[in-house]
Amino acid sequence: MLRRKIWFKMDAIWKNSSLIAQTQLLVRSLKHWTGRELLAGHFAPEMLAEKLFHAPFVVVSHGTEADPVLNYGNAAALALWEMPWAELTRTPSRLTAAAPNRDERARLLAEVTAHGFIENYSGIRISKNGRRFRIAQATVWNLLAEKGEPRGQAAMFSQWEFL
Repeated sequence: MLRRKIWFKMDAIWKNSSLIAQTQLLVRSLKHWTGRELLAGHFAPEMLAEKLFHAPFVVVSHGTEADPVLNYGNAAALALWEMPWAELTRTPSRLTAAAPNRDERARLLAEVTAHGFIENYSGIRISKNGRRFRIAQATVWNLLAEKGEPRGQAAMFSQWEFL
């Protein structure tokens, strides 16, 4: 587990209405594909957003752009990728993997697109500062709007080790 101090100011990011909506999308989509809850319990939307942001596991997501850009990362993700919120949410998600690992990552995302989700994924990722780490037992799923339109993809994992 990552236990490094988060070195940037977060200013209650989870209170932003677009993040509250993204949290709802993450939760609803995971439940749709897997039947599982992202967080146990029932919470008002803002409380859910705060709890997910401070969860002890990583959650990240990207949109549907041609070169998808990250649009969510909780505090654990921000610390692991060593980026503040404003930078993370301008980062193409392909850059979370080192160049040699991007083809494998692309295959993973194509499989998720085709099947809705996958579990027990492992792979090598890289932080902004070049630290490589292996993630394990990740769940990756498609994000769907309430009427079923694609909204991107998300991943969650609680196991990683620095290489």
